[in-house]
Amino acid sequence: MDWCPLRLTTPVKQHLFGGRAIPDRLGRTGLPAGRIAETWEVSDVPGDGARVREGPLAGLSLRELTERDPEGLVGRGWRGPRFPLLTKYIDATGPLPVHLHADDEAARGQGEPNGKTEAWHVLAAEPGATALAGVEPGVHRERLRRALLEQDFDAVMRRLPLSAGQTLYVPAGTLHSFGPGTLVYEIEQTSDLQEHAMRHRMEDGSALGDDQWRANIDALLAQWRPSPRPDFVPGLRLPVGDGVDRVFLCAGPHFALERWRVRAGAVLDRPFDTAHVLSNAGAPVSFDLGDDRTREELGRARTVLLPAALGRVRIHGPADVLAGYLPDLTHDVRRPLSAAGYGPAVVSALGEGLS
Repeated sequence: MDWCPLRLTTPVKQHLFGGRAIPDRLGRTGLPAGRIAETWEVSDVPGDGARVREGPLAGLSLRELTERDPEGLVGRGWRGPRFPLLTKYIDATGPLPVHLHADDEAARGQGEPNGKTEAWHVLAAEPGATALAGVEPGVHRERLRRALLEQDFDAVMRRLPLSAGQTLYVPAGTLHSFGPGTLVYEIEQTSDLQEHAMRHRMEDGSALGDDQWRANIDALLAQWRPSPRPDFVPGLRLPVGDGVDRVFLCAGPHFALERWRVRAGAVLDRPFDTAHVLSNAGAPVSFDLGDDRTREELGRARTVLLPAALGRVRIHGPADVLAGYLPDLTHDVRRPLSAAGYGPAVVSALGEGLS
């Protein structure tokens, strides 16, 4: 493949909980009128898969590229039926439904290749904003069922305060929600499997019949994992050099997410051997692939997918970029953070598989 930076089409979800924070606060252009709940920045979800918008690979789907050259795109000998990362901006002007996602085992039972572990990085939050994440210790299945039927989520779930800059790693099978008044960037496994406990559809708020609602709760309880009780973390800063701030936000077997801030006049030079999803959290930023002849611009709240075969990116300041990738946990996460002086317990708080 003649690889280049991939700018992809972006499915947009206008669910009930959305508002206008993505265009109005982040500055994203080209979005439809009305509620914007989610923009799917990189997606290989069936029915919502992305295609390349421009350049020599224009018109090809992310699925086609993944199938044609999985190592060139994803890297490290990776093989799989779908591109492994799904990333989104999510505007929870209203609260998301209380829901969970299947883990890998439950997903395979439904004919899907994998479930969905996810993480949220909070970009903005109104004072007093909270999230629901996991259940309180001692909550058993029947007690949870009663609370869900009564729609009394606070009786059984952990309500956590949140603020901008924090990140929460949410293992599959964890009951959760966030909002209102919250704007996040989400990275997750490529899946759209979910079960929610609400009496209405999240798309438009229309009521569910009792039989459907109770069936949804039964399906949710069958996939519920009681043990995960994730907490927000501020991230771990890795010294890079003058004018460059690299922060590890979360990491696990399915993805890692970092935030790169670069002051004006400085450059972050990052070699890589696995695909990188770069999403802009600030003003327009310029980047190149190792020499100024390839310099390109990434607009406000826009995303570019860098195939593994490209091998290097330089981010020119001023910049505020989120970088998601499929990690080698030892090489990419444990080793550099340990060298920077972080102990095992601090590193393991970033996600799963780091103990």
